[in-house]
Amino acid sequence: MSGHDHLSLCLCDLIRLLWSLMLPCLYLSLVLTVLLFLLVMAVRTWLQMKRKARRAQDGCPSVAFFHPYCNAGGGGERVLWCALRALQNRYRDISFVVYTGDQGVTAEQILDGARRRFNIRLPRPVKFVFLKHRLLVEASVYPHFTLLGQSIGSVFLGWEALTEFVPDLYVDSMGYAFTLPVFRYLGGCHVGSYVHYPTISTDMLSVVRQRNPRFNNADYISSNPVLSAIKVIYYCAFALLYGLAGSCSDVVMVNSTWTLGHILALWRAPNRTSVVYPPCDVQSFLDIPLKGEEEDEEDRKRRSVVSVGQFRPEKDHRLQIRAFRKLLDKKGADPGGRESARLVLIGGCRNQEDEDRVLMLRGLCQELGVADRVEFKLNIPFEELKKELTDATVGLHTMWNEHFGIGVVECMAAGTVILAHKSGGPKLDIVVPYEGGPTGFLADEEDSYADAMERILSMTPAARLEIRRRARASVARFSDQEFEASFLSAMEPLMGTLER
Repeated sequence: MSGHDHLSLCLCDLIRLLWSLMLPCLYLSLVLTVLLFLLVMAVRTWLQMKRKARRAQDGCPSVAFFHPYCNAGGGGERVLWCALRALQNRYRDISFVVYTGDQGVTAEQILDGARRRFNIRLPRPVKFVFLKHRLLVEASVYPHFTLLGQSIGSVFLGWEALTEFVPDLYVDSMGYAFTLPVFRYLGGCHVGSYVHYPTISTDMLSVVRQRNPRFNNADYISSNPVLSAIKVIYYCAFALLYGLAGSCSDVVMVNSTWTLGHILALWRAPNRTSVVYPPCDVQSFLDIPLKGEEEDEEDRKRRSVVSVGQFRPEKDHRLQIRAFRKLLDKKGADPGGRESARLVLIGGCRNQEDEDRVLMLRGLCQELGVADRVEFKLNIPFEELKKELTDATVGLHTMWNEHFGIGVVECMAAGTVILAHKSGGPKLDIVVPYEGGPTGFLADEEDSYADAMERILSMTPAARLEIRRRARASVARFSDQEFEASFLSAMEPLMGTLER
């Protein structure tokens, strides 16, 4: 036997050995796949039986919104209540449910909070399903791999919601895309989503690739090339999973041009995706007459810079305080009352983590010597918010890549001169020229914010009034009425699937 033949026989023996070892693994994989399929079908059948029993009892189809923080009082919650109000007015023979993780409050207290904070009253009651394991989606539970941890946690929280109540139509209104396949493939539901902010974006990948430290990219990672490379791989893998989960949605609504671009790139569902600007209560502000300004000493003493936004890290309240300190440090004449200006930070606190963040911000004010010039107003009622905005001179916004910016719109409608971050929704959709003139100002770091605030405060009352008038006229496209029309149009294909 030649050496070549001997080598061939050895290779054949090796292949037979490998096949004999792999065959049991293949059989085991096949058995596990079949068992998993049967388990999924059994669960699906059980959930469909629960739906039929519920339909027999209720006598009507149901639509459920997944919003674990429905009592938080932010812009996302305003979208939820306006969406429910629009659907209840249009579809009177359908019941509506909200999955929430807010414990220690009643349904009446939640609805009363919506009335006080947003001036929204629902035509009829909704059912609340109170989830016990909202902790699973808290960022504080996952100090590392936070995006993945929260997403896996949302799957379990979604499973709890589904087993508590099986709807006919499911809408994720808070950005938990990984719940979509749970309701679609296990619950057999039609599913829709309203996306406020993509869980991951190409901008986040760029931040990590460029090793740029931000609130979601710690210094110890941005300074280490190996850790940065690992995080890029992690983000890319997560983006793939996020896209697969999001693509399960039958109808996708996004809140801005910026969000649209990222969702189209990740979810790849252009025919099912549309922009539905969030509802802003502009009419409540527009009903207040726009007053001119009088250049007198008393008016100068009332100069205020007001910020509206939940106390979350991405809102970057630290930048606001530091920029305000730089404004006060500026030398020279003070024609706009800079030295007597005050900063008012208005926002909602969702949990203890947000409250701790407020304490940290108060400490920063003490450190910078501006504690007596900075005022915090937490979870204030709508009427107080209106008064603060209509009395303010400057409306301040500092979030990088803000998905939309309801607070920005409210400031413009109230007649403050807006100063927003030069990115995301404010740059692309809101603070844009109108009738050939500017509607506000944009900045991106401490110095440019301080310079812009000084410029606004130094303008003549007539020049400010012209910008305020244009800004007010431009925000009518973000009204509750415009939202309801766009939302109902987008939801119509889904609502048509409900069996009467």
